[in-house]
Amino acid sequence: MNETTLRDLVDQVRDGKLARRDFIARMVALGVGVPLASAMLADVAVAQGSSIEAPYKPTKRGGGGPLRLLLWQGPTLLNPHFATGTKDQEGSRPFYESLARYDADGALVPVLAAEIPTRANGGIAADGLSTTWKLKQNVQWHDGQPFTADDVVFNWQYATDPAGGAFSVGFYANVRSVEKIDVHTVRINFLKPTPIWDRSCNLWLIPKHLFSGYVGAKSREAPANQKPVGTGPYRFVAFTPGDLVRGELNPNYHLPNRPFFDTIEMKGGGDATSAARAVLQTGEFDYAWNIQVEDNVLKTMEASGKGRVVFKPSGNPESIFLNAADPWAEVDGERASVKSKHFAFSDPAVRKAFGLLIDRKSIEDFVYGRAAAATANALNNPAQYNSKAIVAEFNVDKANALLDAAGWKRGADGVRAKDGKRLKLVFQTSINSVRQKVQAIVKQACSKAGIEIELKTVQASVFFSSDLTNPDTYGKFFSDIEMFLNSRAGTDPDRTMQQWVSWEICQKSNGWQLANKCRWSSPEYDKAFRASENELDPVKRAALFIQMNDMACNAGYVVPVAVRAQVTALSKSISAPLTGWDLDMSGIHDWFRT
Repeated sequence: MNETTLRDLVDQVRDGKLARRDFIARMVALGVGVPLASAMLADVAVAQGSSIEAPYKPTKRGGGGPLRLLLWQGPTLLNPHFATGTKDQEGSRPFYESLARYDADGALVPVLAAEIPTRANGGIAADGLSTTWKLKQNVQWHDGQPFTADDVVFNWQYATDPAGGAFSVGFYANVRSVEKIDVHTVRINFLKPTPIWDRSCNLWLIPKHLFSGYVGAKSREAPANQKPVGTGPYRFVAFTPGDLVRGELNPNYHLPNRPFFDTIEMKGGGDATSAARAVLQTGEFDYAWNIQVEDNVLKTMEASGKGRVVFKPSGNPESIFLNAADPWAEVDGERASVKSKHFAFSDPAVRKAFGLLIDRKSIEDFVYGRAAAATANALNNPAQYNSKAIVAEFNVDKANALLDAAGWKRGADGVRAKDGKRLKLVFQTSINSVRQKVQAIVKQACSKAGIEIELKTVQASVFFSSDLTNPDTYGKFFSDIEMFLNSRAGTDPDRTMQQWVSWEICQKSNGWQLANKCRWSSPEYDKAFRASENELDPVKRAALFIQMNDMACNAGYVVPVAVRAQVTALSKSISAPLTGWDLDMSGIHDWFRT
């Protein structure tokens, strides 16, 4: 595609003749990643003096009354650096902000940044070794202190302190340093040339002046961990972990005419079904998060006419994970130690047989409906990253044959055993009607292959919590099998595929905060991931991600089930720019009541 054609397409976007997402889709089809496509669109639009941002309708700040939000998995902490679960990330977002966010098309749009770095504006170095971010001026923290480059540098130092055990350390992989250029400019310097210069820009930033005394081993002691002071559209009022978060309008917010609502209230507790009902049928709330409810139930609720269900396309798969470690024995005082091996899943035949016992088509048809599509791939969407080599297959007979050949013999009760070890496995996930139905489908199929499954359900507020003392969190993974959603921000697969590298293994030494929950890794996978971090050719980079997907899926420790849309319940009176590529709350400054 030549420059004239490109400019013509941008003109069509500006004039409303071509949707922004269609422009990006055309670029993606040519092997251009979404961030780069968005940057090209921004470069030409800025050069022509045009703007393609969606209009924000309210003409003044405030006056909108209360915004009532329902997060049935109530936030348990409000420090984004320790927010391993989405509920805690969403709970932090009205108060804290990032340099940029991803919109409905997966394109980067500035938040605390004055603009998105591009080659044209000098923000992206030609050698791929640095990115320069210009910050908005006159932005204040909620206590009136100025937001500056020092805060951005501090967040890198805070996250990467090895004694802190911060979940956010992965955002800074391949970062050599974050350097202050002047009070409103920072440069991120990379160890090697990288195409994923935007990885750290989606991290919510905390203030240096309140957290500098609480770094490393003291990071959990900061009073502001539970009383956030951010730059966001709402100021903190009160927080009861797992129950209630309250905020009020920030009168000094840096965007004009925002926010619209005078107060916000995030209510936790209950379950997804009751949350959906509170928006769609009773109208008690304006918004309900993560409505993982059977589709036929949602359709019945929608018929009440008070709310609507929003399905936001994403690349997030609901997956089942097999523990590579032994969750029942201790090594050096640690359960599920990476030094141990699982008695059954260390046998490739058991892992392959288990993969054949997942009836994905029935799960799609009878459980998820509109909300998901069956998949056997860990990496789903955009299309250039979808592997054709991994094919979903449900075959009980083949699973039985594999186990027979591997020496797993049925006992008198029909349960297989080998070397005195019975194939009796504990399968845990959060309490949710959809997940429990998936568990039941899997258990039934496994019983036909001589595998006994004990189902374990954990309150979501516990399962996804960052509580270092609770044994039932998904990070500790003290069971044989567990199921949850792999979520990612943006369309780049980097963060998704990072969860199986060896340096991200969840273990006691890092507070079980890192991404690799199942504790499987391989040198070949690590090598491919490292190569992807520095591969600037988008076609070659996509091939590396497909290779990683195939390695992870063929190894069998990750068993994808269905790629889920992000499902939200909204009052019919609420206008909210929701996206499947970022947090729901990432655009809360633009929410208003029509």
